[in-house]
Amino acid sequence: MLKIAFDVQLLMKGEKTGIGWCTENLLKNIAQYDGFVYQLNCFTLGYNSEQLQNVEKYMSLGFKIKKCTWFHDVFYRMMWSFFPVPYSLFFGKNTDITMFFNYLIPPGVRGKKIAIIYDMTYKTYPETVRNRTRHLLNLALEKSCQRADHIITISEFSKKEIIKYLGIPKDKITVMPCGVDFSIYHPNYSVDAVNKVVEKYNIDSPYILYLGTLEPRKNIERLIRAYGKLSEEKKNLPKLVLAGRKGWMYESIFKTVKTLNLEEKIVFTGYVDEKDAPILMKGAEIFLFPSIYEGFGMPPLEAMACGTPVLVSNVSSLPEVVGDAGIQVNPFSIESIKNGMEYLINNKEKRLELSLRGIQKSKAFTWDVSAEILRNVFNGLK
Repeated sequence: MLKIAFDVQLLMKGEKTGIGWCTENLLKNIAQYDGFVYQLNCFTLGYNSEQLQNVEKYMSLGFKIKKCTWFHDVFYRMMWSFFPVPYSLFFGKNTDITMFFNYLIPPGVRGKKIAIIYDMTYKTYPETVRNRTRHLLNLALEKSCQRADHIITISEFSKKEIIKYLGIPKDKITVMPCGVDFSIYHPNYSVDAVNKVVEKYNIDSPYILYLGTLEPRKNIERLIRAYGKLSEEKKNLPKLVLAGRKGWMYESIFKTVKTLNLEEKIVFTGYVDEKDAPILMKGAEIFLFPSIYEGFGMPPLEAMACGTPVLVSNVSSLPEVVGDAGIQVNPFSIESIKNGMEYLINNKEKRLELSLRGIQKSKAFTWDVSAEILRNVFNGLK
């Protein structure tokens, strides 16, 4: 049987964002396939028992855990771009395939190697990426792709971007769309469930919702300005809820709200517990996601699965994922975002139509399908 190792260092952190959720759902669904022996690799030095549990919980699904207890992952990442310390020194040589979920493959990995590249933001919109991340990807990603036997990405859009910027042959790249966990994201939450979550985060209904990291790429400042213009024209506008943890360069978002005197109309929730996110989506009149660049766009897809009408950007991967099941706007035009919000707020019939379309469209994206694609990649590398 093929022995497959997964580098799961990012799961050691507590709060998960897009890549963490992708990793978790792929692991849960790939575990159903026989014919493979699975191992999870992680550095544990400097992490507490609670963080380690974030990885050890997969043992119940049949995964073995390979721990490096004597070296720190941060030191290793800092070192290997300059000194080719082999990965096998920490995790051994006895694997057929090792998969890396976070773009980069270090030197000295034995057997075949796979990396997931989610998007090319650092090339297309470098100003929206942390300096440290941008420098690391510029320094190491092309070399990492040379080490890779295969690349996985999450949309046809991202595949084209990878070919454009990195020159990877198209037959070396497989598109594996993300999926929806329909046990969590569904339209069947009760009014009581919604009311409890709304009360927990001090939200007044009705509300319209953005849920994601507060960072430049998500285009939240233009969303706020569009909402501000609309609030000048329309009384009794639903509250705008900006839910999610603070990313980098978030300060200007709060400053914009204050400058426009919107503190009474806009609610910041901070990080939303994973169990609360779908209920918050279900309770929203509209889900807003005017991001300027996405490799896939999980939040609007999850909102669609909850039956909430979505407004998204008409750029990058979002038209591919949402299609005609949502309203698409120009993310660089405050007027376009405003008009899209106004149209949906004023048009109950359209909201209902998009709700039904969104539920149906979301059914095409399942983690079972994603895991099946990944299994085929493994078998193709035998």
